[in-house]
Amino acid sequence: MSALVDHVLTTPKKLGMWLFLVSDALTFTTLFLVYTYVRIASPAWPTPFEFSPGILFSSLMTVVLLTSSLTMVLAVKDRERRVRWLLATMFCGAGFIVLHGMEWRHLMAEGVTLSSNPWGEPLFGAAFFGLTGLHMAHVASGVVYLGVIAAGVSRGKFSEEDVEVSGLYWHFVDLVWMFLFPLVYLTAVKL
Repeated sequence: MSALVDHVLTTPKKLGMWLFLVSDALTFTTLFLVYTYVRIASPAWPTPFEFSPGILFSSLMTVVLLTSSLTMVLAVKDRERRVRWLLATMFCGAGFIVLHGMEWRHLMAEGVTLSSNPWGEPLFGAAFFGLTGLHMAHVASGVVYLGVIAAGVSRGKFSEEDVEVSGLYWHFVDLVWMFLFPLVYLTAVKL
């Protein structure tokens, strides 16, 4: 049993992904801490999100992303339908990006930009678009990554371990959203 645990924890692919995820986690942690400081230090920080439609819409994005996490687990576990589950995960990721784009378009129509917004602190736009944009870039990269893995698995080029390693990345992206959603959205609900 010990040899199996040692093998699982020390494969080069997994180690490489874990090192990448640790460095990426440090990046997001730093950004979350800076966001929190700026938000607390700015008395005019806006609360632009009404429960309906703002929080309900971002909750829908959360459900889509959590669904993608489930389909990713199924892709790792279900050898027979692995490619289908990877495609379903990619579909959910793409859906999340589309929903986020719709939200961005709505906020821009309201007057939110990188340097201003109609509700107060001008830094809000830069912080919001910066944090959510970085996360969305990770989702987009993950969709492409999963596409490469799905294509390779369908041709027998990639192994179960490759799917598992891609799952580590995908679950990390989902986990980041679980911190981003309450930090940026739920603390900015208009009461």
